[in-house]
Amino acid sequence: MYKKKKILLVVLARSGSVGIKNKNIRKIKNVPLVGRVGNIANKIKFFDKKIVSTDSTKIGKIAFKYGLEFNFLRPKKISGPKISDLEVLKHALKRSDKKNNKFDIVVSMPPTSPLRKINDVKNCIRKIIDKKLDAVWTISKTDTKYHPLKALVVSKKRLKYYSKYGNKIKYRQQLKNTYFRNGACYAFSRKTILENSILPKKSGYVISLSDQISIDTYSDLILAKKILKN
Repeated sequence: MYKKKKILLVVLARSGSVGIKNKNIRKIKNVPLVGRVGNIANKIKFFDKKIVSTDSTKIGKIAFKYGLEFNFLRPKKISGPKISDLEVLKHALKRSDKKNNKFDIVVSMPPTSPLRKINDVKNCIRKIIDKKLDAVWTISKTDTKYHPLKALVVSKKRLKYYSKYGNKIKYRQQLKNTYFRNGACYAFSRKTILENSILPKKSGYVISLSDQISIDTYSDLILAKKILKN
């Protein structure tokens, strides 16, 4: 709880993965990814309840060993790769609510972002409550080499700028800072979850200053292991 707001942590960890088999239980420094979330969450006193939402009994039992409650299996209809996180978070919220004990804030910490910092998570929670926002994401600054106005596409075997304004960029000083979601933490108001709005008008941010990786490929996993080893 923070400032009398009840906070639910939901760790989304389905079993299927296109890029890496059994991704959510791959180990870094002998701790499975879902377990690393549990270890971080156990150090944050704001959470009133910490649960794993999974379609796998195996993942659920591993998560339980690291302090996450495993009280239900996610239904098959919301377990596929094309299901939005908000649908799953809404299901978890409704399963966790009680008649006279409902959660105000829902926090998501995906196992696939193992470089998260405790302070980034705490700052997300503080900000959404202190500023009375509907969502707060952790984000990282995008290197100007990968700025969206520099992005290219191939169309009909010809190279083109992705944006119609791309050919107007002559030097990097013309570019405004852009950011990408790094997956370390998402905080949502109860209303936002129930209304299926991932980025509502009243959305804030916490900029992560440390390295962050969202693991999708084996090369991502290898890099994360290397960073955490050092």
